[in-house]
Amino acid sequence: MKVAGGQAEDGIVIGNTYDKYGTRNLIARRMVQGFEGALTSLVAKVKPTTVHEVGCGEGYWVMRWLRQAIDARGTDFSAQIIGMAKDNARGQGMDPGRFAVRSIYEVTPERDSADLIVCCEVMEHLEEPQRALQALQRIVRSDLIISVPREPLWRVLNLARGKYVSALGNTPGHLQHWSRRGIVSLVSQFFDVTETLSPLPWTMLHCKPKSRR
Repeated sequence: MKVAGGQAEDGIVIGNTYDKYGTRNLIARRMVQGFEGALTSLVAKVKPTTVHEVGCGEGYWVMRWLRQAIDARGTDFSAQIIGMAKDNARGQGMDPGRFAVRSIYEVTPERDSADLIVCCEVMEHLEEPQRALQALQRIVRSDLIISVPREPLWRVLNLARGKYVSALGNTPGHLQHWSRRGIVSLVSQFFDVTETLSPLPWTMLHCKPKSRR
């Protein structure tokens, strides 16, 4: 599977900095398995017929859901990364038309709504996370799953493995840094957070549209 490997587009780091789903590092693999388990459990609870992954990167999860007979599609701001996602889909005998170039800020209900909206590993890259959450409000009709790295644990773990030392452990492209409490506080301004999971070292939220009172 093609991964971006730290490439940038318009000065913005795109996709995954390494193939985290194919890593042979035992510690990293254990953490990724925790993330996969948390996301899989939330999707199973929702039981969606349709899924739209906003910020789909190289297409790993969209293809995984397609294999489970879920009508899934993905968008990303990066033409390069969507090109990789299309190539990955072709390599798996899947429709590359499932992927489209679109910024999170540009989503519309007519073309982007789905039973489940997934936005994982996106918010930390954004200069305007509040504006992104407002955009997601337009397309979430039932369920939303968001995940972000849990700080400062994320950077501490990077430093422990000798990564990004000059940046104090900050992964390239991460502009925002939230504790578990911090991301819940932010997202709660726009959605009702119904469940919070903490697969090490992430925070993952299951959200619903704001209740009308």
